[in-house]
Amino acid sequence: MSTLTGVITKFYEEYNVNTPKKLKIIDAYLTYIFFTGVVQFVYCCLVGTFPFNAFLSGFISSVASFVLAVCLRLQVNPANKSQFAGISPERAFADFIFAHVILHLIVMNFIG
Repeated sequence: MSTLTGVITKFYEEYNVNTPKKLKIIDAYLTYIFFTGVVQFVYCCLVGTFPFNAFLSGFISSVASFVLAVCLRLQVNPANKSQFAGISPERAFADFIFAHVILHLIVMNFIG
């Protein structure tokens, strides 16, 4: 058990030292979106899916927002600069916002 605690402590220290603030903000957003999807799924399992379109569009919105944020994190990460040479962080953020607008227009249309 002490090795697990040591691994978690080491991970936390390395994360705090080596991760830029922009990536920490994106990670906080990813955590929020993940738990939003989990809460929606648990609610669906416990209460039911009477307005099924509402549950489905909310859950799909959570999953798609998570995927878009992971893509943003990959493009903004300085360690991946060579893979995304032609994309600036501002361009990646603009693409993220544009994709979110399109996603939420589709989600609102799906709700009915």
